[in-house]
Amino acid sequence: MTDVLEKPAILAPPVPEASAAALPLLESTSRPRERGPAAGLLRRPGVIVAIAIVAFAIACAVAPSLFATYDPTATAPASRLQPPSIAHWFGTDDLGRDLYSRVVHGSTLTIAATVLAIGIALVAGLTLGVLAGFVGGGVDSVTMRVVDVFLAIPGLLLALAIVTALGFGTIPVAVAVGIGIVPGFARTTRAEVLRVKTLPYIEAARSGGASWGRILLTHVLPNSWGPVAVLAVLDFGAAILAVAALSFLGFGAAPPAAEWGTLISNGRNFLITAPWVSLLPGLFVALVVLSLNHLAKSLEEVQR
Repeated sequence: MTDVLEKPAILAPPVPEASAAALPLLESTSRPRERGPAAGLLRRPGVIVAIAIVAFAIACAVAPSLFATYDPTATAPASRLQPPSIAHWFGTDDLGRDLYSRVVHGSTLTIAATVLAIGIALVAGLTLGVLAGFVGGGVDSVTMRVVDVFLAIPGLLLALAIVTALGFGTIPVAVAVGIGIVPGFARTTRAEVLRVKTLPYIEAARSGGASWGRILLTHVLPNSWGPVAVLAVLDFGAAILAVAALSFLGFGAAPPAAEWGTLISNGRNFLITAPWVSLLPGLFVALVVLSLNHLAKSLEEVQR
């Protein structure tokens, strides 16, 4: 009986597997890179339109002569109360002045007063909110009771009372509107400071020997700024409405200076015969305010 010798099977060499360190690299190269929240925000058509409207209003405030077609104070009695046309995009008022040019030049005073009002509200609101939320105790109680008293008064009514005491003009109107919206900034800042102050990294920084001032400047304030910035954008539109309302009531700049509220007020006597004198400036103000509100809501969605 002959022994049958079997040839040993030739085994293929093992295929080297990817190391564990290379796997994340392979996954990261094969997976599409995710876009940030800001990039996704800029892909929304509504946000793009809102940014364009707000940018146009700011550009008109900075350099009105680049966008205006006529002198805003030049009168032409022969051309009074003309409807919108190619020559006069928004028509003319009762003195023959080009209404579009007056709206463009009026953005300078209105937006300047709004920026000043928001600046006052930011500084005062941040100071009160940080003081109440970070110090706490009796300081928190007293500060918030004062803020609650101001919150009980409608903002426009409070601004009206303040501007009556200060006098007429763009700066008194800005100061009055800024003081009227301080309580909202103070409450929002206090809530954010109280939230951030209880987070673990604050305790870790304190255990590491950091002073309270350093913690406030490097940890609390930067991490509390997001909702306050959204509120600033949202209140920018509300401040425009408040400034325009006070100007509508006659507390703004003296004629012939153009302000958005003054332009709307000047057309009250012509609502039947020439409705565009009040309607078109009012629509422009509404577009700017709605655009700011849409931007604020979009920013709030991104931060969630």
